[in-house]
Formats: sequence, C-alpha cells, structure tokens
Amino acid sequence: MSALSRTQTVSKHVIETPGGVVAAQHRLAAEAGAEVLRAGGDAVDAAVATSFAIGVLEPWMSGPAGGGAAVHWRADTGEAVAINFGMRSPKHLDPADYPLSGEGKASDLFPWERVVDDRNVEGATAIAVPGTVDGIGQAHARWGRMPWAELLAPAISYAREGMLVDWYAALLIASVARNLSKDADAAALFLDDGIWPKGSGWTAMPDNRLDQSAMADMLEMLAKGGARAFYEGDIAKALAGDVQSKGGSLSTEDLAGYRSWMGPAQPVAYRDAMFHVMPGLTAGPTFSRVFEQLSETDMSSPVQAYPAYARALNRAYAERLGKMGDTGEVPEAPGCTTHFSVIDRAGNMVANTQTLLSIFGSRVVSPSTGLLMNNGIMWFDPEQGKPNSLAPNKSCLMNVCPIVGSKGARSFALGASGGRKIVSAVAQLASFITDNDMDIGAAFHAPRIDVSGGDKAVADETLPAEVIRAIEQVMPVHTTKRTVFPYAFACPAGVMRDDAVNTGCTEIMSPWGDAAHEEIQ
Repeated sequence: MSALSRTQTVSKHVIETPGGVVAAQHRLAAEAGAEVLRAGGDAVDAAVATSFAIGVLEPWMSGPAGGGAAVHWRADTGEAVAINFGMRSPKHLDPADYPLSGEGKASDLFPWERVVDDRNVEGATAIAVPGTVDGIGQAHARWGRMPWAELLAPAISYAREGMLVDWYAALLIASVARNLSKDADAAALFLDDGIWPKGSGWTAMPDNRLDQSAMADMLEMLAKGGARAFYEGDIAKALAGDVQSKGGSLSTEDLAGYRSWMGPAQPVAYRDAMFHVMPGLTAGPTFSRVFEQLSETDMSSPVQAYPAYARALNRAYAERLGKMGDTGEVPEAPGCTTHFSVIDRAGNMVANTQTLLSIFGSRVVSPSTGLLMNNGIMWFDPEQGKPNSLAPNKSCLMNVCPIVGSKGARSFALGASGGRKIVSAVAQLASFITDNDMDIGAAFHAPRIDVSGGDKAVADETLPAEVIRAIEQVMPVHTTKRTVFPYAFACPAGVMRDDAVNTGCTEIMSPWGDAAHEEIQ
C-alpha cells in the first residue's frame, strides 16, 4: 500500500499576459527565454536561449549532444514549419557489434531484445550523431532577430556558475549513480567518491554546484563560431576524439555531414480544429492516427472520451512499433527529454522537444566539452530485418511530438518529455483543449491516462470510478498517483493564445517546471 498522502493537492498558477510566454521544465531556462522576449526578441530567439540554458540546468535530459524536433508557427504568414534535428547512427557503426544476449528484453525504455552488455543502451557504443545545435541554428538563421552570441550568454553564465544540486537534482543523480560511476568523467562531474550525488543531504547550499567549466568553455567557442562550429573545427574534433577514446564510433566525418531537415509541418484536421505536427520518423504520424480514430467518437463526456483515448492510442502505438522506421521508403531527415513552448507578443510560436533519449543519455561525459552524450542508438531495434533495425548512417525513430494547433480564436503550442508516454499526453491535452474547450490551466490539471505500447492502461487514480470501469472494457487498467518522481505520465509544457491574451503552463508535479512571461506596461 502506498505511503503517499491522500490529502495533499498540487496546482500551478497560470499567468495571463499580452506579452510573450515561455513554458519550460526548468524555471531559470524559462526566465532566460522570457528575458529575450523582454529585449524585443522573436519567439525563435527565446527558443535559442531556452534551449541552451536548459541544457546546462537540466543536463541529464537534453543538451547540445542530443537531438529532437520542433514545430514553428509564423503568425505573419500563417506558416507551420517543422525542423527535424533527430540523431543518426554513425557511418562506421557495425550492427555486428551489438549481438543479442538471449536474456530477454532491454533494460531501458523500449521492448527490444537485450543486447550483450547493453551496448546500445549505455556507454560510448550507444552514442549517435547529435543534431540539436544544427536544428536550433537553422531556426535562428531563418527567423532570429538577435545576435547568436547574445542568446547563448545566459547558458554560458549558468555554466560558469555551475548547476545547483538541490534535493530534486540529487534525487535524479542518485537514481542512476551506479551507471554514472562506470564512466570516470561522468562520475567526476556528478558524484562524490564515485557513489553519492554531489550535494549536501536534502539541502541546497550555495557551494553545492556542478563544475561545468568545460561546458562553459565549449559554449563560448560556439557563441563566437556559430552553430556549425559544433560540427566543424575544434569542438567536433574534441567531441569525436573523446567518444572514440571510449569505444564509440562517432567521427568528425559524421559531425561535418550532419544537417537537420526543415520543411512543412504535417497538417491534421480534426473536427473544427487544426493541428500541425512533425512528419517523418517522429511521433507526429502516430498523433495523426490517434485523432483519425477519435474523430469517429462522441467525446462529450469522460465516460466516452477516456475509453476512446485508450483504444486510439493502443492501435496507433501498435502500428508505430510494427511499421515505422528509416527503410529508405519514407522521406528521410538528412542528417529522458525536455520540452519547452514559446509564444511572443505577435503570436509566433515554437514547440521544441530535445533529448538525450534516456535520463543521463549514455551516462558518458565528453571531458573536452563537458557534455553528457546521448544514447540515440537505443532508438533502433537491434533485431535485423525490421523497418527500424539498427544500421549505419540511419535516422532514429523518435518519440518526440511537438505540435502547434488552433481552434477558433485560440492557438497553442504543446509537447512533452517522457519517452513513449509523450504521445498519450500530447494527444489528450490537444483533445482537452479542442473537444472540451479547456484553457491551458484546466487542460494541464486534468487527469490523464497513459497507453504507450504495453498490455494495460495506466490511469490517474483521481478519475471517477465509472470512467475507470469504462476504460477496463477496452483493456486492463492500473491506477496510480501523479507524483514528483517517478513520473507515471509524461511531463508536458504548453502555451496558448486566446485572442490577444497569452498563457503558459507546465506539468503540475514538476518541481522545476514553470512559465515565465514578458511584462507589457
């Protein structure tokens, strides 16, 4: 029986403003973006600042050595643009180096067969070619107003100061301390004596900070050299050298050849609403499939809606895991996660999801750059002969699902972190807003379910008993509480514009997540 309180309630206040809003999984990263908006920056400028700042402040979720995707809405042209900066497998990766162990399923996010020594899950052999910096750089080159170097300044400042290890950071570090201890550089950055998280019990003392000076040095080089300096020159040489010295196959050739894909977002019409999602090897097509099925159902009451979510998500996820992958037969993007959403005073929006994949990625740190490295190789199925099978120079099949949408006078940008749980969260939030006319605060406080490829639905225990019984007619149900850690559901962040009023909210159980805003007098 759970010892958690049954009388405690948690909520987040939603600010209403005519100014811009940034909703992010770390308050200081949101503030960095909001400060850019106050200085007259575009939503894209705020996204650049937020992206790099959150990579310093929440380094185990994302950073320059990861990948992801974003959907941009341009209010002046009515254009929705997708940028896929997903990771790729290195060109010289050999699938034979990832033999199946015969020991059952993998130890992390996906139900793949287990690989010997978990070589696709952690360690340098799990590292894929990162794409985040190029994706953020391409957006800035197209729409940014403020100088690149100015937008990286908050991240550099935070890195020079070093991330404060409070109780929540210590808890997350402790959850993978055994894994981090296997890499000397990860242990030096995050652990004391290779065992305990850096910190002081459950307090947040001013001197309990990570030494992120190497990351600060790298960011200063990147600020001066521009986004491509990450892929060509000294940073790329140092990064590839560090990974190869630890047994990985990432090369300077991989980095120099990386390019994000930019193109039209995929429109998804749903009743009297319109969504714009990521095409290709993301969760965008899965989101689209969910709403194709929901359109056949009366969503007017929870007893009808939640079973419909369970049916649609279950079918869409089965199709996703069985059919999607980079086979060369689908448009290819050449070349656990954080999400932030931005809206500026003009109504331009960014829904940006970036990730290392697992929490702490590969659990490997590049000493020359101070970066935690991704474990993008885990996105591939290690069994050969399938659409998503592991192979060299191949795009990863990502779970990310950033969207922008509109209905009537409302427009919104949504996304979430949480691996396979992302689609469930984003789809339900989008439905809450469009089917039930909820504002952003009501949608984020409403109970959700998760159906992400398993044999049962996970449901918020606050749902009424008749709703739970209705879901049980579709599939078995496990009820649980929304908690700070671990998350039973994904961790979303979103912004909304209703006429000329902007709002934002983050997952109510996230102790760091918050929305920051631009004040207009």
